[in-house]
Amino acid sequence: MPTYPDISSEAFKHPLDQQAEQALRTVPGFDLLAKSFSEYIYERPQKILLMGNDIKVGPRQYSTLYGIYRECVRDLDMTPEPSLYVSQNPMVNAYSLGSEQPYIVFNTALLDLLEEEEIRVILAHELGHLKCNHSILTQMSFWVMGAASMLGDLTLGIGKAISSGLVYAFYEWKRKAELSADRAALLVNDDLELVLKTLMKCAGGSQKYGHECNLDEFLKQAEDYRNLDQDNLNQIYKFLIYNGGNGNMLTHPFSVERVHYLQEWSSSNAYQQIRQGNYKKQGAKSAVNVENKQEDVDRLRREVEELQAQIDRIKSQKKD
Repeated sequence: MPTYPDISSEAFKHPLDQQAEQALRTVPGFDLLAKSFSEYIYERPQKILLMGNDIKVGPRQYSTLYGIYRECVRDLDMTPEPSLYVSQNPMVNAYSLGSEQPYIVFNTALLDLLEEEEIRVILAHELGHLKCNHSILTQMSFWVMGAASMLGDLTLGIGKAISSGLVYAFYEWKRKAELSADRAALLVNDDLELVLKTLMKCAGGSQKYGHECNLDEFLKQAEDYRNLDQDNLNQIYKFLIYNGGNGNMLTHPFSVERVHYLQEWSSSNAYQQIRQGNYKKQGAKSAVNVENKQEDVDRLRREVEELQAQIDRIKSQKKD
């Protein structure tokens, strides 16, 4: 497998991910507040939960999985090594979080569905999230999305602290962040067919009938999906589905769209240059820098506290 010593996330970060992140970070003081928020409100409790309820992977615990994981960590030059946990969960999923102490959680359903080479794809994908410093914004987005859901209608019930525009911006960024992580998976595995096959299995794979899934048919489905854009009404429907038209806003791009983006990048000169060792090295921060003024930070903190107070009042009213 290829390795990329000292590689920076800027070498493979998707432009749409960068644009969406920059849009989020234009809020004055957001970066500073988000970091302290995630560390003290979300990250520490989650670590306690993982240590108490899941299995921490190591040389003598899920040793095969750990061996694959160590290779992926090496290939993306991740230091220090994030923790890896296995969670007893029937949902085919994995996720990565944490900024000060990053970690990845792999659900047992995903382990049971995938072959070892496909597991490598998902591990590299999650490491890609951590490499791109997605964790802080992801953790903040969980809180913002949860707050929006609890307060009700996006346009009428959010209050002053969170606008519908900010909620939509978070969802849009989360979807675009997946594209960067997919690129990390392709870099580590250097096998487009394998990565696409893994995406197909995660979309609708089955242990019992997996042998009847056909990648060529899935790629044809992806092309048929893109052809829907020839009708302007279909484009509107796509937008509505992504943004709550079916009752829930989507946090990931459609699998067939991810297929398209990966196919496009795999044939690009940028991808070939990275494979040949010509890529941006670490040193410069990949995150967009924002000049923080104390008054802006204090103002934003007050707004968040105001929203939390609204949430607490709603909880109290429901109990009554």
